[in-house]
Amino acid sequence: MLNCLIHERCLAAKTRVDDLRAHFKNTYETARAVKGLKLKRAIKYLEDVLEHRDCIPYRRFTGHVGRTTQAKLHGVTQGRFPEKSVRHVLMLLKNVSANAEAKGLDVERCSITHFVVQRAVQGRRRTYRAHGRIGPYLSSNCHIEFIVTEKAENVKRAAEDKKARLTKKQAAKQRLAIGK
Repeated sequence: MLNCLIHERCLAAKTRVDDLRAHFKNTYETARAVKGLKLKRAIKYLEDVLEHRDCIPYRRFTGHVGRTTQAKLHGVTQGRFPEKSVRHVLMLLKNVSANAEAKGLDVERCSITHFVVQRAVQGRRRTYRAHGRIGPYLSSNCHIEFIVTEKAENVKRAAEDKKARLTKKQAAKQRLAIGK
């Protein structure tokens, strides 16, 4: 179920998906890799990952993750190409891009400022084991949310008074020094 929301207060657009049938850990690392990037750059990066020209660096969930040479570009040694997670995150980024356009934002200046990947309820299936036993066969689903904001143009800071502000402690010391 894809739920598309648009913020009214600021220059931001939002998209989310609930109960996604993709591994939580891979999806977290994929979303983390694109945070802070411009929207167009993030989409290009994920398309490069699908073509195996770049990788998703694994920084948090690193147990049993192999090494790849492309991970050196990101300052780590471990990386992967999680296709399913990349495809879903790519779909969400294209969706949030459309939401930003509908809101009237300049997509070229939008960057990913917020992401959330949370564990969802596990899917329960069964696998048949030796000696007539049955074991659990769980899927680690997740919820994903992205918020992109349009970067405002730089505004010059107003001229400040040259007089420095004092803390309460500094002001008290100054009052004591006057009374000497």
